[in-house]
Amino acid sequence: MRFALTAEQIDFAASLRKMGEAAKTPGVVRAWGAGDSASGRALLSQLAEAGALGLTITEDNGGFGAGPVELIVAFTEIGRAAVPGPLVETAAAIPALLQALPDAAAAAEWLPQFAEGAKLGTIAIGPDGGGAAAATAGASALAASGTPVALDADIADLVLLAAGDRVSLATAGAQAKSVDAARRLFPVTAESVLAEGEGVGAAIDLAFDSAALAAAAQLLGAGRALLDTSVDYVKQRQQFGKPIGQYQAIKHHLANVSIALEMAQPLLYRAALTFEAGADATTRARDISAAKLACGEAAYQAARIGLQVHGAIGYTAEFDLSLWLTKVTALRSAWGTPAFHRARIAAALRAGAAA
Repeated sequence: MRFALTAEQIDFAASLRKMGEAAKTPGVVRAWGAGDSASGRALLSQLAEAGALGLTITEDNGGFGAGPVELIVAFTEIGRAAVPGPLVETAAAIPALLQALPDAAAAAEWLPQFAEGAKLGTIAIGPDGGGAAAATAGASALAASGTPVALDADIADLVLLAAGDRVSLATAGAQAKSVDAARRLFPVTAESVLAEGEGVGAAIDLAFDSAALAAAAQLLGAGRALLDTSVDYVKQRQQFGKPIGQYQAIKHHLANVSIALEMAQPLLYRAALTFEAGADATTRARDISAAKLACGEAAYQAARIGLQVHGAIGYTAEFDLSLWLTKVTALRSAWGTPAFHRARIAAALRAGAAA
């Protein structure tokens, strides 16, 4: 297996990083959380023009026909910039779902518009969703009542609810509370059936795994952004006449974060290659869960240490660090909690040992 990116993939990542930096995303994130999506939609349109939203959409459906590796390259940079919006849903989950359904009509109708950035989609997976998703807290999360909720369902052009062997068009209710103000969650209810029956449950599982993979990449990118911000800060903040970054304890904490992020990256690449190779559902679930768990825990460690080295200012909502802190906290449990992914890895290992 090749765990190194090609020159084209590296250049693609660099172009997306420049785009995120030029967009000054902290202002975009705050506006999105306040209900003003204009600047966010403009940024998403730029990402679509760069190809980021149509990577896993086939050429027949207006996309680029790329693979999971390109997907994680894009979402690592999306996470680094903390770009808001239902990107996992629009670029990963729904394309995987619609392209795996027996009837290709929905894919032909919606995916070209997703690839162009003209439309956005979102999806919730209910507690009785297919296979892999059934044990999670839903696609984005579950409200305390157990009602499935979807990200940005009030502004999405396509809202789906997947449960069991059925995918339905859905409508949004009143906004639910989220730890991350820019992750605007809405309970959804089914209105009409889009697809059901044989093959739909497997398509939902595929959609869940695609989303979990993209979320893992987002977490890795966000973790790297937090580490970079923390390293820059400890070079500037002084205590007892010298930068706090010169103290050994600070160096050790930041080194541990760096190691955690570096160790998570090969698991993310492995999961993408496993997905691309069309491995069986158990192997795919195992590798994607390992990536989501490792990237989530590494990013969470980066968030905790970042908050610690920044001191009191890190707690304030006005300070940009908070945008990445809340993003990581929310994403760590989205598309499967750490406990769920640990359980899925253990189940796959037991199945392998029994075979």
